Amino acid sequence: MIMGKKTVVPFIESSYHTFTPMEKVIGDFFIHNTERENLAAKAVAERLFVSEASLSRFAKKCGYKGYREFLFYYLDSFEEQRTEEKANDTTKHVLETYQELLSRTYAVVDESQVGRFLDLLLAKKRIYIYGKGSSGLAGEEMQFRFMRIGVNVQAITDSHLMKMHSVLVSDECLVIGISVSGQTEEVIHSLKAAKAQGARVVLMTSRRDRSFDAFCDEVLLFAVKEHMENGRAISPQFPILILVDILYSHYMQSDRFRKEALHELTMDALQNTGKGKKDREILEAGADKKERKRGGEEAETWER
Repeated sequence: MIMGKKTVVPFIESSYHTFTPMEKVIGDFFIHNTERENLAAKAVAERLFVSEASLSRFAKKCGYKGYREFLFYYLDSFEEQRTEEKANDTTKHVLETYQELLSRTYAVVDESQVGRFLDLLLAKKRIYIYGKGSSGLAGEEMQFRFMRIGVNVQAITDSHLMKMHSVLVSDECLVIGISVSGQTEEVIHSLKAAKAQGARVVLMTSRRDRSFDAFCDEVLLFAVKEHMENGRAISPQFPILILVDILYSHYMQSDRFRKEALHELTMDALQNTGKGKKDREILEAGADKKERKRGGEEAETWER
């Protein structure tokens, strides 16, 4: 799949819960609009019976400087194909939903934010993932994948364990919470408690909310569709796992040779084939090389 221009619609949807009734009218218009018509502020204001100032406030809530910038990106990503009727075929509908979620994820992922998350992941000694239900299952998958490349990570999905654990973390820990709605009480409460203990905190969610800034170092957004949390057609885990794959792929790029060796080593441990000896030797040789280099740098510094 070739990604095109980033669409504005996911940003409208992720901020929808913060809109006033008037702003929801504006949001619904842009979400469901299928024509490239006159979208100047005056024309839209007259059509929706709102003020131009309301359009400006709406655009700012979506993360833009004003309506003019919002409209520029909206038109830039506008697709004439949106007018096409979708087939009723169930299989096609599911696949189209997957395609739409991939496109929406591309729109909301912030590459610079991913880089900051990876810095936290590399800097902290222990990583913990909090999640319940489908989010908890996605957290366990995240644990499994990152553990295989040497990350000291643990997923915690029991509510009571989560609450107890959150008051025992320290500034050496990174705590990642996963909540599709951003309103899972146990997860949010535990993230706040972990932050109070000095841990760095990251929330993975579909919901944009300024209140998260009070206790989160980063809020990583993923895209969803209406009612996805109910799992009616598409698993709620799907958009979370897309984001996990993105984070994993970026993490693999740093010291890739060592991480691939670790991956093979853990695969060997699972399969019990005995082929992992070579990978262990590679890892130890790499560690020795780094140690010798560090020792040489220290000796050179001492001589100076």
